[in-house]
Amino acid sequence: MVFHQTAVMGAWVIDVEPISDERGLFARTFDADLFAEHGLSADVVQCSSSFNSRAATLRGLHYQIGPDAECKLVRCTAGAVYDVFVDLRPDSPSHRRWHAVELSSDLRNAAYVPRGVAHGFQTLVDGCELLYMMDRRHQPQATRGVRWDDPAFEIEWPDPQRERTMTERDRNYPDYTS
Repeated sequence: MVFHQTAVMGAWVIDVEPISDERGLFARTFDADLFAEHGLSADVVQCSSSFNSRAATLRGLHYQIGPDAECKLVRCTAGAVYDVFVDLRPDSPSHRRWHAVELSSDLRNAAYVPRGVAHGFQTLVDGCELLYMMDRRHQPQATRGVRWDDPAFEIEWPDPQRERTMTERDRNYPDYTS
């Protein structure tokens, strides 16, 4: 596994190092010791998946607050997505910065999203599925979000003229004020 630090403090892109032969390939996708060496939470208490049937589906930007704030490891197991994380931690040197990476089943890469960082993605093709590994259980009362097109962040989403499929909740979060 190869860890690449991003412009968002504590957020990483993780590439696999596949071993290939005539059968296909094998690659390690999670290693608690390597996560600990990089100062990342390796406590996985919940896994979830998200299936998205259409390209240009946008989910996010979501996070949890307080003691329920979570770290996530996000991997695209089918298709390809434009994965985005935004630093909402007021004391962070990368506060309000965002980073995007293409996650795909072909690349087999992942994004590590620390506590206090909002996460979202836009599907690039039909039939995308993502796997989430979280170090805290989902708590609906702690769930929050920021708007995908909030001017405070100026995120450069792909296909800006294309109509996106998204929930009204995600489309209408208020402007970020901190």
